[in-house]
Amino acid sequence: MSSDLPSAIQQLPATVITPEASSARMDAIAAEVPVALVFNGISHAVMMCTPQNLEAFALGFALSEGLIDQPADCYGIEVQPLAACGSDPEAPGISVEMQIASRCFARLKEKRRAMTGRTGCGICGIDSMEALDLVPQPLPPLADWASGLGLAALQTAFAQLPALQLLNQQAGAIHAAGWASADGQLQVVLEDVGRHNALDKLLGHMAQQQMLGQAGFVVMTSRASYELVRKCARMGLPVLATISAPTSLAIQVANQAGMRLFGLCRGERVLRYSSH
Repeated sequence: MSSDLPSAIQQLPATVITPEASSARMDAIAAEVPVALVFNGISHAVMMCTPQNLEAFALGFALSEGLIDQPADCYGIEVQPLAACGSDPEAPGISVEMQIASRCFARLKEKRRAMTGRTGCGICGIDSMEALDLVPQPLPPLADWASGLGLAALQTAFAQLPALQLLNQQAGAIHAAGWASADGQLQVVLEDVGRHNALDKLLGHMAQQQMLGQAGFVVMTSRASYELVRKCARMGLPVLATISAPTSLAIQVANQAGMRLFGLCRGERVLRYSSH
């Protein structure tokens, strides 16, 4: 990865305003830059991301969106800064170029869609209702650890999360996605200004470290939108727990996939929304 990439945290001027006075200072601000995802030389998507862990992000995006079937379908990833982005010659941009298996690339070209991601994006860029892809393949029946997952493990994981949100400690405004073992011990946390990006970074990291298939669950500092549930289902991850509430479609997709979905994981209680 190039050393010329923008920093994940930038120091920018701000004015502190109180009832007594105003004062100027430099403030830590989360960076948000356009990242072009390029597959075999063809640009597929531009996502707004925190410029960190971008190789994991690209791999996780390719897997969770079904662009490749397995980590071995990725032959290499190269991250490079762009000299200019769009019409602003001083705006930073990043290109992440991935080489993927020919069969995956042929499928990608058939289904290719114009897609521009935003920090709060949902189903950006699809061109028809038929492209929604809402119904996941059912997962295997829940393992004993997943069906027995309870309050103590969830509380343990969420209690550990703030200390591992290193970027958020500096700047705020950054989501985190973490992977916890079945007893709630957090193993890894990845961060990004976008919740979808944070999850893709986590999934890509897990693929790189051969962690997929282990017993454990995903925790996130966001609401549970349907895309997050869909990504977990595609990766075969049976449990998602979020600090905020889910949407109705997220619950529907979790039930279709046979996942266990928890929301409002705060303090002395959590809510289980899925029927499994």
